[in-house]
Amino acid sequence: MEETLNSELNKSCANCGAELKFKPGSHQLNCAYCGYEEFIEQTKRSFEELELQHYLKVVGENAYTETIDLLNCKNCGANQHVEENYKSLDCVYCREPLIREDIEKEGWILPGALVPFQLDIKKAKAIFKNWVNGIWFAPNKLKRAALDPEGLHGLYVPYWTFDSNLDASYQGQRGDYYYETQMVKTKNGMRPRQVQKTRWSPASGTVSGFVDDILINASEKKRRDIPKKIAFWNLKELTVFNSKYLAGFVTEKYTISLKEGHHRSFQEAKRIAYSWIRRDIGGDTQRIGHADIKLSDETFKHVLLPVYLSSYMYKGEEYHFYINGQTGAVSGTRPYSFWKIFFLALFIIAVFALIAIFAQ
Repeated sequence: MEETLNSELNKSCANCGAELKFKPGSHQLNCAYCGYEEFIEQTKRSFEELELQHYLKVVGENAYTETIDLLNCKNCGANQHVEENYKSLDCVYCREPLIREDIEKEGWILPGALVPFQLDIKKAKAIFKNWVNGIWFAPNKLKRAALDPEGLHGLYVPYWTFDSNLDASYQGQRGDYYYETQMVKTKNGMRPRQVQKTRWSPASGTVSGFVDDILINASEKKRRDIPKKIAFWNLKELTVFNSKYLAGFVTEKYTISLKEGHHRSFQEAKRIAYSWIRRDIGGDTQRIGHADIKLSDETFKHVLLPVYLSSYMYKGEEYHFYINGQTGAVSGTRPYSFWKIFFLALFIIAVFALIAIFAQ
């Protein structure tokens, strides 16, 4: 599989011999030099939901575990798969140079599915540039970063998704609001005021349902996380994994184990269960004293989701900018230009001074 993966990622153009790369928004590989295009054959099978408990016992000893070439960033810890002839050898997160001689082979659970990039780099740069131009007091270096073609990278980010049947029995209390009239003292004497009270009654029962696609970011990173604002993908567009979709992009390997991802997914399942319980109790407010939550028929997938990102250092601080590679949603942290704010303040002071002089 290792040799197959590398050969597919570095597939050459049948027309001119140049490297073929995945064309976002399509199911094709494209040659940037002569325009030759090659379709990615679509498998007739659907991606698999893998049975979780069995897999936790045998992971590392089955057909789904393969090897991949990885470069580890010694600055921020990101594990990145980079093609042999990929032009940039900088970490996509912190821009630290990566040394090709440090490539290590590691086992990974082969992705079951991915959401292919829908935006190409040209469109992503335009979105990023518009975002930068729309923020106030941005330093000139930030504006230059928006125009830097090497400063924006396409990255497939690893996620675990978990499905299960959820059953929960609970005991709690239902609260219904009612109002009492109380007299309060004011400057003009006593006046009535409505005071909210809660009437509590015992509640118990069971809730059940299917929990679909609990999404857990499978990459543990230092000082960086995919912002919640852009971390929404339409998972109905998941496509059966084919390594050809990775051509031209960086792929990050998960650093959160399947076991840890499952543990985190249970916390999200618990939040969902409590939401169902509160709805089942009804009333205006609820108290949950005890809830016995059980998950069954658990399955999981390892999926890759598309993100464009840019990062740079400004006065010793690291800043990151993210674009959802499917939807175009953008988010990022930004520095402020002290001098732009300073000169604006001087201008405002000067304007008020002139107004005061003319007023006199």
